[in-house]
Amino acid sequence: MAANQSKPKKPKLDKKTLSQNALFGMGNPLLDISAVVDKDFLDKYGLKPNDQILAEDKHKALFEELVKKNSVEYHAGGSTQNSVKIAQWMIQQPHKVATFFGCIGTDHFGEILKRKTEEAHVDARYYEQSEVPTGTCAACITGDNRSLVANLAAANCYNKEKHLDLEGNWELVEKASVYYIAGFFLTVSPESIMKVAKHASDNNKIFCLNLSAPFISTFFKEPLMKVMPFVDILFGNEMEAATFAREQGFETEDIGEIARRTQSLPKVNESRQRTVVFTQGKDETVVTKGDKVITFPVLDIDQNDIVDTNGAGDAFVGGFLSELVQCQPLEQCIRAAHYAANVIIRRTGCTFPQKPDFH
Repeated sequence: MAANQSKPKKPKLDKKTLSQNALFGMGNPLLDISAVVDKDFLDKYGLKPNDQILAEDKHKALFEELVKKNSVEYHAGGSTQNSVKIAQWMIQQPHKVATFFGCIGTDHFGEILKRKTEEAHVDARYYEQSEVPTGTCAACITGDNRSLVANLAAANCYNKEKHLDLEGNWELVEKASVYYIAGFFLTVSPESIMKVAKHASDNNKIFCLNLSAPFISTFFKEPLMKVMPFVDILFGNEMEAATFAREQGFETEDIGEIARRTQSLPKVNESRQRTVVFTQGKDETVVTKGDKVITFPVLDIDQNDIVDTNGAGDAFVGGFLSELVQCQPLEQCIRAAHYAANVIIRRTGCTFPQKPDFH
């Protein structure tokens, strides 16, 4: 080679170099069942127009009644599943970049859920059991409001030994380079989370976790703090951040300071500094980059264009993961995250147009 010839530049990683199963998610799969209802329907089941609750015995008939309605829409739901579904939508090709593990029932709703994740081109490998029915989330729509009633059911029954540990399934875990689990799964199978987190850390891959809800930091503090040393990227919103700070005795309400202190919590794999990402709705997103705390303004949106903010957090993470799995820099991950959230809040539920318009 002539001395003045420069070495060929490494090709910039683009979407074509992505392999199937590069992104791994594990969580609580729910079949979202949405329908427009009236105030009488809400009153009958003691629901508030804009609320999220877990189903009780009195809500059992609600699901059946909703399904009997003419205009029911079904979507693959659940926090982690939403995020990997959106990551796959942002990526487009190849299909099945995203893998998803979770537990469903061998029933009609389970079949619909399988079909819906297939349509979203996610490689969903469910643990199927016949004792408990597939988890569902009823979205009762009145005007601009959406009352959510979640029945976790089978999602609560994930079994590490019977699914994650199986050779064929574990091979899919090993294929991934980025892992994402919502904190909600700490209530189901913390031992599964630990196994995946340790694998990621031992192999210098990226493990991401979401604080998910204030009650996780409070009531599931022990399993949360057990996995925290393995977390490379931590997501949360301002309420979750505040609760986490209180539980950790940070004695500050400043979200930047909370992010900084969370970033410096003990970490197993010290070759990669933890990144903390806290969203604040319409206010700027707070992110740690190295020892610095930086902020990113969200995209402008006319308040009249906002249809439903429920899926915004899941969409934000999905957008972020779609660039992260392509080894893109932090700023690009945040741009994609803001874009995805901006698209989702203009629609009902965690749904999206056929193709993204993100450049």
